Amino acid sequence: MGRLQGKIAIVTGGADGIGRAITEAFAQEGAHVFAADIADAKGEKLVAELKAKGLAADYQHCDVGVEADIRMLVEAVVTAGGRLDIIVNNAAIALGGMPIYDMTDEQWHRLININLTSVFRSCKYALPQMIRQRRGSIINMASVQAHLGFEGWTAYAAAKGAILAMSRQMAVEFGPHNVRVNSVSPGSIATPMYEQTVAEIGEQLGRAWVKMHPIGRIGKSAEVAEAMVYLASDAAGFTTGMDLRVDGGAAATPRFVPDLV
Repeated sequence: MGRLQGKIAIVTGGADGIGRAITEAFAQEGAHVFAADIADAKGEKLVAELKAKGLAADYQHCDVGVEADIRMLVEAVVTAGGRLDIIVNNAAIALGGMPIYDMTDEQWHRLININLTSVFRSCKYALPQMIRQRRGSIINMASVQAHLGFEGWTAYAAAKGAILAMSRQMAVEFGPHNVRVNSVSPGSIATPMYEQTVAEIGEQLGRAWVKMHPIGRIGKSAEVAEAMVYLASDAAGFTTGMDLRVDGGAAATPRFVPDLV
């Protein structure tokens, strides 16, 4: 049996990148996974591929920047599955590469809405069900940038740092209900979002990000997904309020400013 056999899970941003890897890993470990995304074609294709392998998966359109979409997502999953065991708040955008004084209010609010407010809303609607069933695992996607500074990413780091604090707080508050809350902080991971960011800012950014990781390479989505499987599983039943860094050692290094030239 898989490590997540019979569990009902939601993965936001589940159609692409790290989210896709998490969706695949959860399904392979026996969970019924509901992948939520705005990339409908990718999400539906992924679910079709998983079902063709005999795995349990469904897709639902969900714009995490819209509260009603998140509420309907949670309600639909609970109606379909009868409960909600796991929610991974993974959906996010990469908006940075600029000093904060060049960022507009519109850009700031868009990033905070998608990267941070969406996590609040997902937890807001998932927690009552998990409390009722006296069981649940919430995993929030943070970032190595919540632990160290990197030029041009103040807003992104602010959102991810807030996720760390939110996760710890909820772990304390809802632990008595047997609801575990953890976060995962990836380093630079080879995803379409990573590739787009490097393409927009320049190859020197990619070289700099490689140099930031003592392990000497960019991470793989499957490596982050494996950490998610552990935190979602019963093997992590006594693990809550922690941030698991899957960052190639980046946050363990002393202050280092990569050569961007």
